[in-house]
Amino acid sequence: MNRRFAGAATASVVLASAATVLPAAPAGAAGTPAAARGRGEVDFTGIVALSNCSGSLVRGPRSRDSDKALVLTNGHCLETGMPEPGQVIVDRPSARTFTLLGRTGRTTLGTLKAARVEYATMTDTDVTVYRLDESYAAIRERYGVPALPLSTARPQDGTEIRIVSGYWRTVYGCRTDATVHRLREAGWTWKDSIRYAPRCRAVHGTSGSPVIDAVTHRVVAVNSTGNDDGERCTLNNPCEVDRNGRLTVRPGAHYAQQTYLLARCLGEGGEVVLGGSCALPRP
Repeated sequence: MNRRFAGAATASVVLASAATVLPAAPAGAAGTPAAARGRGEVDFTGIVALSNCSGSLVRGPRSRDSDKALVLTNGHCLETGMPEPGQVIVDRPSARTFTLLGRTGRTTLGTLKAARVEYATMTDTDVTVYRLDESYAAIRERYGVPALPLSTARPQDGTEIRIVSGYWRTVYGCRTDATVHRLREAGWTWKDSIRYAPRCRAVHGTSGSPVIDAVTHRVVAVNSTGNDDGERCTLNNPCEVDRNGRLTVRPGAHYAQQTYLLARCLGEGGEVVLGGSCALPRP
């Protein structure tokens, strides 16, 4: 987690100039889902800004338009503080608000409000899912904005991605580099984290930004953390752990947490259904 950010109370990460900063996409129908725009560039459709992080309006493969909408961000962006190692939070009331951005990122469409924390943890992954007080259909009718689809498949190494920061209102382009068996930071451990390509360097500001496949326009991960100072497995300095337990420190490397497990755990009504085939940690 990257907590040392002036003006923000808690964690945030932003991709720096070493990544490609992309221009806004060409104008198009406001209500057209990102996935339907084919080879068009990723824009700010479905992107929200939090008080201290970024996030996105997302839906799973079984989500219906009548379901209450979901917002995805990091576990360490939770308004009540970072979950402890091993802690899993489910169905907790929340009144958090989110700023919904226009397609270009230059305008604000309105404010969305959470009804509860559907799921949050920093164990195995770094994710918070908020359930809103409005449905997907109501949000689309009011603002012309659809939700971003969550991919149910793992992204391949070398995938071209876009990391969309609602906090900084900037889209960054680069590629994934590798899948890390375990990523350890302070007391937390995450499984199968995505390491960005070396040129995809980060500074503080956009924790919780969706990582979007540039071809399919589906969310494949959520931007999470980076090694600031070259330290070994400390706060803001995660280290990689391979299958043999060998530690590797990569100064300047940055990481995201895959979201395909979350997509597979979303049942009818958009609820996170734990247990059974769902591999997310349980309380």
